[in-house]
This record gives sequence, C-alpha cells and structure tokens, in this order.
Amino acid sequence: MEFAGKTALVTGSGRFGGLGHTTAKVLAAGGADLILTGTDPQRGAQVVEDLRAAGGESAGTVRFVAADVSDPGGVRELVEGAGAVDILINNASVMTFSPTTAQDLASYDAAFAVNVRGPFLLTALLAEKMAANGGGSVVNVSSTAAGLGMPGMAVYGATKAALESLTRTWAAEFAEWNIRVNAVAPGPMRTSKVVAAMGPDMGGMGLDTALKRTSDPVEVAHVIAFLAGDRASYMTGAIVAADGGRTAI
Repeated sequence: MEFAGKTALVTGSGRFGGLGHTTAKVLAAGGADLILTGTDPQRGAQVVEDLRAAGGESAGTVRFVAADVSDPGGVRELVEGAGAVDILINNASVMTFSPTTAQDLASYDAAFAVNVRGPFLLTALLAEKMAANGGGSVVNVSSTAAGLGMPGMAVYGATKAALESLTRTWAAEFAEWNIRVNAVAPGPMRTSKVVAAMGPDMGGMGLDTALKRTSDPVEVAHVIAFLAGDRASYMTGAIVAADGGRTAI
C-alpha cells in the first residue's frame, strides 16, 4: 500500500463527483489517512460516507473539516487541527468566466483568494510541519488555462499561472527540507459540477484535444496520486499536463 501510514490533506474535496473526491478515493485505495476539506459540511459528510463504504480493511481513516481556504483565519485553524500531514493536495478552486471588460472585481478577488492566496498560506504553514516530520509532497492542481489564451478566462488563467509559478519556487525553496512540489494541469474534465452546468458533452470541449474526448476525473486523480507518492521521488518543480494532448497540438 503506497500511502499506508501517510496522512493526506485534500482541499476542495467536499463535493461528490469532483476531482478532490476522486483523488481522495485513489489515495484511500493506497492506504492513506485522509483529511478532506470544503465549505459545505452536509456535502462533505456524503463524500466521507462514500469513501468509508468503498474502503476495505486496509483503508485508512477519513474525516471532513469544514474550511474556507479564502479565509486566512480558517486556514490557520485547519493547519492547527490537522496534526502531521505528509501530502498536501491544493485542489480547491474558483472558476470565473467573463470577458476582461466585463469582469467584476468581487469575482476577481474571490478567485485569487481561493486559487492563489489559499494554497500559498496553507503550503507555507504546513511546510515546516512536513519538514519536522522528515519531508512530504505537495501537488497543486492547475489548468491548461494557465498556458493557453482562452477568451473569457483571463482571471482564472492568471490564478493558475500564478500557482504554477509558486510550484517552481516552492520546489526550489523546500527541496532542502525533503519536500517535493509539483503541479497537474488538467484539460476538459467531466466533474459532476461541470457536467451539471454544461451537459454530458461539455459543449464539445474534448474535440480540441489530441484524444478528441474529455477526461474522467479518475484519469487526472491517478496523475495527482503518482506525483504525491514515492514513485515520483525524483520529480519536483514539474507541471504535468493531463489534458489529452490539448497543449501539445
């Protein structure tokens, strides 16, 4: 069991059928103890129930902590109550979709608060705890929007580009503490939230990829889990595209 004896904190994992939920399920299958976060305790309880039902005798513990990563005080409380954390998955994210000329500042600020400031503060607070425990692994969830010019996604793309920059800097800063930091950049993905908003074919977004399809969240979750685990022990500072070849063509 690759993650047996390790504790993973997965932000934005309190929505059933989301990438955070799916990633937590993959980590649980590897024996990890899980701390899940989200803003809705009722939805979080459903995710916990699902993970416990799917786990076997080798499954670790799982608990949900209501936390808003845009709130610095809430992030500090989360870290204080988490105990030792070996793996941090910065998955919580807010997506904005608006032309630049019509972008409202409230949504702009909310996107940067969740997508950039939240991971920054959470990683900064957990890094020293990881170092004291012998090291750890951080995986940031970016997006192909960080590297592609996509109309209507100026703010969202900018937040993810900032997160990729942080990934590289943290890899350099924390290497001496035996902490690896990598990022995964998903392409069009059939999460429950996106499918509910756009329909099963997601507006044909998958046709822009080399594979001509969208991804199941589990396909991205396996990449996240790989980077989180010891099989990726010589990887740090990498931005791994899990986008069906979207950024390659």
